[in-house]
Amino acid sequence: MANIGYLQVVRICNQKCRFCSNPDNEQMLEVEAGKEVIDELVRSNYEGVFFTGGEPTVYEHLEELIAYATEKGLTARLISNGQNLVDKEYLKGLQDAGLVRINISLHSSDAKAQGFITGKEDSFACIDQALVNARELDIPVDINTTINAYNQENLHETAEWLVENHPSVRHVVYNNLDPSSSRARENPDVLPTMRKIELSLGKALRLLDRTGRTFRVERLPLCYMVEYAHCSTETRKIVKEEERFVHFLDHKGDFRQTQFDRDKAECCKVCTLNPVCAGLYGIDEYYDSSELYPVFVPVERVIQKVLQGDAGDGWRQARS
Repeated sequence: MANIGYLQVVRICNQKCRFCSNPDNEQMLEVEAGKEVIDELVRSNYEGVFFTGGEPTVYEHLEELIAYATEKGLTARLISNGQNLVDKEYLKGLQDAGLVRINISLHSSDAKAQGFITGKEDSFACIDQALVNARELDIPVDINTTINAYNQENLHETAEWLVENHPSVRHVVYNNLDPSSSRARENPDVLPTMRKIELSLGKALRLLDRTGRTFRVERLPLCYMVEYAHCSTETRKIVKEEERFVHFLDHKGDFRQTQFDRDKAECCKVCTLNPVCAGLYGIDEYYDSSELYPVFVPVERVIQKVLQGDAGDGWRQARS
């Protein structure tokens, strides 16, 4: 098992993504409180911690907490929008503190679309430079992409851009949109359509696989990724009985997730992958249940691939 903690250090951001699930609330983590969370992760035998937000690079004590986590034996990683990582010296400071890997949020290789989605016109240009800086400092970078209405048919184009322009990127995480987030409720135009995701995502995953890269897909029912069902984050956690801990800077507080099931449709009852599929958020409220359909492939084959570690493991790569 590879249990991983998520520590929100700040809920302030220098972008305003239209679907943000953790929008600004002006909260900032006290350093000692952060160290207490890290100590609890160590006691719980977690392998590592993601520093997240908001945008964690606006937090003035980030280096200190990265160094503390590293000292305690946790693998320290960062989830960032990449905007402040254009400052190479700042990035070097995080690396010196113990940062071993970064997840940068890139939603489109179309600069105009990326700017619209994030509310920051030069967002794409900053990420492009951040990737260059990380490569020059030999810091591995994974890409996080939130699937939404403005990129759902162009996911493969962003994958093609990454392979061509930033071959050092070896792992991509696709997160289907959580429609219950406050920004998504405010901006319902961002909600994707399952059937519009399938073709482009399939092209992207096959390209990444063909070029020796690894990937994960979150919050997407397995009927839309049958070929790579073993690469579903939730499926892997269900099969391996892993958990996830998140320290939120809002009313949710400390949250330890051990169950990964969401909503399911009537047709899911006869699907052979139902036992290892997490389902979908907000069926018949945000997403249409008629878009789901049963598949009839051996669930044992998926379980075996998960346990064999097919398609790599982006977290364990950070420890090698």
